[in-house]
Amino acid sequence: MSVHTHSRGLLVMKFGGTSVGDVTAVQHVLNIVHEARTTWPAMVVVASALSGVTETLLTQAYKVAQGDDSEVETTLQYLHERHHQLLTAFVSDRKMQQAVGEEIERLLQRLASLWQAIAVLGEASPRALDAVAGMGERMSVRVLAAALNTAGIRAEAIDATEIIVTDRQFQSAHPDMAATQLKVNTLLRPRLADGIVPVITGYIGATPEGIPTTLGRGGSDYSAAILAAALHADEVWIWTDVNGVMTADPRLIPEAQTIPRLTYREVAELAYFGAKVLHPKTIRPIIEAGIRLRVLNTFNPSHPGSEIVGDEPSILDGVIKAVTAVRHQRLVTVEGRGMLGVPGVAARTFTAVARTGTSVPLISQASSEQSICFAVPADTADKIVAALEQEFAKEIERRDIDRVWASDEVVILTVVGSGMQHIPGVAGRVFGALGAQGVNVIAIAQGSSEVSISLVVKAEDLQVGLRALHGLIRI
Repeated sequence: MSVHTHSRGLLVMKFGGTSVGDVTAVQHVLNIVHEARTTWPAMVVVASALSGVTETLLTQAYKVAQGDDSEVETTLQYLHERHHQLLTAFVSDRKMQQAVGEEIERLLQRLASLWQAIAVLGEASPRALDAVAGMGERMSVRVLAAALNTAGIRAEAIDATEIIVTDRQFQSAHPDMAATQLKVNTLLRPRLADGIVPVITGYIGATPEGIPTTLGRGGSDYSAAILAAALHADEVWIWTDVNGVMTADPRLIPEAQTIPRLTYREVAELAYFGAKVLHPKTIRPIIEAGIRLRVLNTFNPSHPGSEIVGDEPSILDGVIKAVTAVRHQRLVTVEGRGMLGVPGVAARTFTAVARTGTSVPLISQASSEQSICFAVPADTADKIVAALEQEFAKEIERRDIDRVWASDEVVILTVVGSGMQHIPGVAGRVFGALGAQGVNVIAIAQGSSEVSISLVVKAEDLQVGLRALHGLIRI
């Protein structure tokens, strides 16, 4: 683990659900914290719920809302057993074991009451779901803090509802950084000065009135970023179950490698196009504060992982750094010679699509304006075609628009790398690699930032196309 050690001021470490999922995983966490404690004078740990727990909590909430409470007792017992298994494995002191056990029982009773309230109302409101969803983190941090204390590291479990202040946008709350800063200064800094390692719940916050909220997708990463920015931390380490950010999905490309360094924009492009990486919103506070960020593997802590940096144009190591694939898509095309020069066709097209509640990951328009084509999830294509035929009924009748149609299933392949904007001929290499393998490109989209190029190919060309593009990567 010496590869990560830096004798500096303050380190924030975040551990995801798989990192605290079972006895073996928690032992890794204890070893990592103990090692880092030898070189970092101040440290904050942010922890997720045990793997699978949040999903269990929310599934049960939806069931009771529909009148099915048949599994409530079984689920409560399951949650009790998972947390107590860790507690008995790591906490030898009977008094501490009993005290933490009682806290977990209180949280489980509170959870049962929340489910009962949802059952009575027959509705799982966003506010109620947030109150339920955060219970997993509240239980996990108590167990982890007790395990750290037993291992000789002074630690204290803290609910982020006392520290991270948010708006009332339940299920995807936005932090109030000024209010959070005050709480951090009052509640966290004295503990850090006293040599305590605060073990803080990821994913959750609270309104100024104390109503629990959650931070949305990638919420625990977001928690770490918010706290790191407020504490002016030196570094943030995100611990997960892979060796950093990969050049491709290892399930599709077994020889995928770790990317040593990525820019923030590269991460944003990768996340947008389906890669299992940090959600860009969640790490923005770290990048804006100029804090060093690493993505590391709990189960392989000696691996250097990936470093995420600001968008310095000088970082050219690896012109193409990663390839992603978005599967189960179809291309919808609106075409007709009568569209030429007619203003508002694109606006009306995407307004109609928006009314169906569908997100569009890729758009390609012919410069002649005779066609617009865009990708949508395959199972929404027929609904979108019907919406567009209704929107353009008059234009179709007078043949200004010839037809609206959807292709067979396709895949969006995206190559990502900020170095592409400085190196000529990258697009040529991309198309050459696909052409050499007989892969036909159906549509292309490239953002003006030139951090990525997206190509649409037939679904059956996924593996061949992905492998051809991955062959262009030089890490």
